[in-house]
Amino acid sequence: MWPRFAKAIWDDPRAWDGGSPTGFLWVHAVLIVSALAIGTTVGVLGVKGWRRARTD
Repeated sequence: MWPRFAKAIWDDPRAWDGGSPTGFLWVHAVLIVSALAIGTTVGVLGVKGWRRARTD
């Protein structure tokens, strides 16, 4: 899902102004990176919790 969204933002004409990235591109890039970081953190914590619950 994220690769398709990132490609759509990259190809959007609002993302570029004469070859320079615009705020539109930067905001969406930050949102994508944040979502991936939060999702990874939640996933790692979930796996750790699940493993710990199984050993008790």
